[in-house]
Amino acid sequence: METIVNGASEAGAATGKTTGLALGGGAVLGAAHVGVLKAMHEVGFRPEFISGTSIGSFVAALYAFGMGWERIEALALDLDWFDLSGLTLSEYGLLSNRKFGTLVNRLLGSCRIEDAPIPLAIVATDISTGSKVVFRDGDVATAVMASSSIPGVFRPVEYRGMLLVDGVLTENVPISPLSEMGADRVVCVDLLGRHTFRRPEHLATLLMNAFYSALRTLSELQIRNADLVITPDLSGFSMVDMSAVSAILEAGYAEAYPALKAWHGDEQQPVT
Repeated sequence: METIVNGASEAGAATGKTTGLALGGGAVLGAAHVGVLKAMHEVGFRPEFISGTSIGSFVAALYAFGMGWERIEALALDLDWFDLSGLTLSEYGLLSNRKFGTLVNRLLGSCRIEDAPIPLAIVATDISTGSKVVFRDGDVATAVMASSSIPGVFRPVEYRGMLLVDGVLTENVPISPLSEMGADRVVCVDLLGRHTFRRPEHLATLLMNAFYSALRTLSELQIRNADLVITPDLSGFSMVDMSAVSAILEAGYAEAYPALKAWHGDEQQPVT
């Protein structure tokens, strides 16, 4: 089952071939998305639609509202992941990502998804029903918080009678909303496809390992119809090690640049 949080399809207005970009979840590994954005800029590729899940929703929202890769890179290098997580004991989770929402508001202002210059979709999960929830309108910060709320680690976000958690449960690399929005072609970034999970050091990393590893096979099935799948080699990195952000970013760039250059070049060739 899927719930669309309003927003009419743009498919009818699309002319020619359009491309959507899907950014997947993976906690701190999300820094690789910034490297992908850098590569996109250098090869001259700009998507007509963008979607994101979990940390991918954060990067997608910034990009959709016009933030360039250089500024997102500076933000990623300065971001303290754990400073965004306040300890708030409750029956649903140990941490709150309310500071994450505050950060989104500080960076973008009080923006609504439907006002994004690049049409944006953010994926979360209603943990009460197991349904996928696709935000196509509404408050950006709320959607990003919901999409990034790892069950058991972060408190769910209550919204319109739903109890929302991380979209990775239903679609970690969200390519399906792009087709629904009118994209003819899909480029996606899978952060977990080549990731090697490590021995957990504490409860939070234990829960994250269980969470992400169990869903990797499902994600592989969901992205098999994408036109281009970018899977950076992040096997040497932890999902919670903030000191590795710069190296993770470079790994994303190293994988994305040649892949995008070849694919985008082929797509620009005239049909004979």
